[in-house]
Amino acid sequence: MTDATISSISPEQRSAFTGLAPMVAIVFFGFLTVGAPLPVLSLYIHDQLGFSGFTVGWVIGIQSLVTILSWHRAGTLSDQRGPKFAVLLGLPLAAASGLLYLGADFLAGQPIPALAVLVLGRLLLGAAESLFVTGAMSWGIGRIGAARTGRVMSWQGIALYSALGAGAPFGLAMYSLFGFGGVAVFAIASPLVALAIAAALPAVRALGGERVPFHHVLKLIWRPGTVLMLATVPFAGMAAFLPLDYAAEGWSGAGVAMALFGFSYVVVRLIGTQWTDRFGAARVVSLSLAVELAGQFLLWLAPVGWLATAGAGLTGAGFSLIFPAMGVVATRRLPAHQRGQAVGNFMAFFDLAIALAGPLAGLAAGVFGYSSTFLVGGIAVIGSLLLLRSAAASRG
Repeated sequence: MTDATISSISPEQRSAFTGLAPMVAIVFFGFLTVGAPLPVLSLYIHDQLGFSGFTVGWVIGIQSLVTILSWHRAGTLSDQRGPKFAVLLGLPLAAASGLLYLGADFLAGQPIPALAVLVLGRLLLGAAESLFVTGAMSWGIGRIGAARTGRVMSWQGIALYSALGAGAPFGLAMYSLFGFGGVAVFAIASPLVALAIAAALPAVRALGGERVPFHHVLKLIWRPGTVLMLATVPFAGMAAFLPLDYAAEGWSGAGVAMALFGFSYVVVRLIGTQWTDRFGAARVVSLSLAVELAGQFLLWLAPVGWLATAGAGLTGAGFSLIFPAMGVVATRRLPAHQRGQAVGNFMAFFDLAIALAGPLAGLAAGVFGYSSTFLVGGIAVIGSLLLLRSAAASRG
C-alpha cells in the first residue's frame, strides 16, 4: 500500500492490538518531545539562564496556550482532510521545535535572546501537539471502530502519559550528562521516529465533518473537560516545579519521583482499562480523584524525600483513569463525523490546565516556596470532585 492508500480492512475486522499498536507508538514517540524537556526547562530557565520561577511557569505554560487555541482547528482539519494528514503535518513541526531548543542552547550566554528562541520553540510545539495527538486519536478510532472509542482513549492516554512519565527522568538524565543541547537533539529525533511509523500506515477515510462553531462543541463538553482540567493541575505543578522543590529541600531523586508517577499511572491504566464500562465514569473518577488528592497533600507536607516520592506515585495512580473516563463522556456527546473536533476540544482542557497552572504555581512558589505548588494541585482536585457529578450526568 502507498501512503495515500485508504485501508480496505473494516474496523470490525481489525483487532484492537493490530489497529492501535502503531497509533500508540506514534503518540508515545511524538509526545516524548513534550515529556523529556518539560522538567528540564525549569532547571535550564531558572539555573542556567537566571530567570524567576514565574518566568519558568509562563514559558512552560505558553506552549499549552497555543495548543488550546489550535485544538479546534486541528480537529476540524482531521475530520475534513483525514487524521493521517493532521499527523504528518504535526510531527515535523514538533521536530522543528527541538531545533529551536538547540538554537536556544547555543545562545545560553545571552539569556534574553536564548529565552526568546526557547519561547518560539514552545509556540511551535503547541501547534504540533494539537495536530498529531488529535489526528492519532481520530485515526485510532477510525481503525478499530467508534464502538471501541473508550479503548482508543485509554491506550492513547497510556502512550501520552507514558511519554510524560518516562520522558521526565530520561530528560533529567540527558540534561545531567549532555546539557540542554542533548535534550534538544532528542526532542528533534523522537518525533521523526513517529513520523516514519505514520508515513508507512494506510490512511482512513476523512469523515468530511462540517466545521462546527467552537462554542457549540464547548457547550456539550465543558463539564467533563473541566473535570480533566482541574485534575491535570497537579501534574502541571509537578512537571514544572518538582525538580526545583527537591533541589531546594536538598533531596535527590526528582527523576525517580517523576518516573514513579509515570509507572503508577501506566499500571493503574492497564489494570483499570475496563473499569469505566463496568462501574461508570462517576464512580471511577471519584475514587481516582481521592487518591490523587492524597498524593498531592503528601507531596505538600512530606518531611523527607521518600515520602514526597510516594506522593508522586499516588498522584500518578489517581490521575490515571480520569482522562479516558471523562473522554468517553465528552466524545459521546457529538456525532461520529465531528469526532476529531470532540477529541481536540476535550484535549484542550488538559493544555488549559498547564497554561494556567504553570504561572499560578510559579506565583505561589515565589511567595510560599516550591512545595506550595502541591497545595494548589490539591485545591484543584477538590474542585474537580465538586464538579464531577454534574459532569458525568449532564448532556451539556
